[in-house]
Amino acid sequence: MNEEATEVTLLVVNVLDSLSIPYLIVGSLASSLYGLARSTLDTDLVADIKPEHVVGLQQALKDEFYISQEEIKQAINRCSSFNVIHFSSVFKVDLFVPKNRPFDKRQFHNRQLVIVTSNPERSAYIASAEDTILAKLEWYKLGEEISDRQWLDILGVIKTQGSRLNLAYLREGAAELRVAELLDAALEHNDAS
Repeated sequence: MNEEATEVTLLVVNVLDSLSIPYLIVGSLASSLYGLARSTLDTDLVADIKPEHVVGLQQALKDEFYISQEEIKQAINRCSSFNVIHFSSVFKVDLFVPKNRPFDKRQFHNRQLVIVTSNPERSAYIASAEDTILAKLEWYKLGEEISDRQWLDILGVIKTQGSRLNLAYLREGAAELRVAELLDAALEHNDAS
């Protein structure tokens, strides 16, 4: 994670921790950790935000971030996302409220506490490599399979993680998310390269 992205992300993570809101970092930051690093314009977090968290979350972030209580409430009601924008850096953090699906629940179960800065040492929860691949496959499919960035992120994680990946878990998750053919194509691409 680049320094600015890390610092802004950790500001949000610290607030989520202080409010006892479970979260995990997903998206390009997670895939950069497990695969090939690349720059990003925002951070994606999945955060299990409930209605009782709305006021506290807004109050804790309002001095350093643009944040809207109404957008948080809509995201909770729709199991969708909202964003917060850091005033001084204009760096954006997208927060996704999890859907009530087995995959979303497993992501929280599988998350890993990882050291993201060393001076001082600070940690954050990151989606597992397998869940990162599955989520990116789902986003790739939802984006009509045209995002080279998503596809390259997927291939990068598969190539870098190699035999450490739990293929049975990946195949089961891919079937559930209806991305099994895409997973097969990504695995075949890795075998061919």
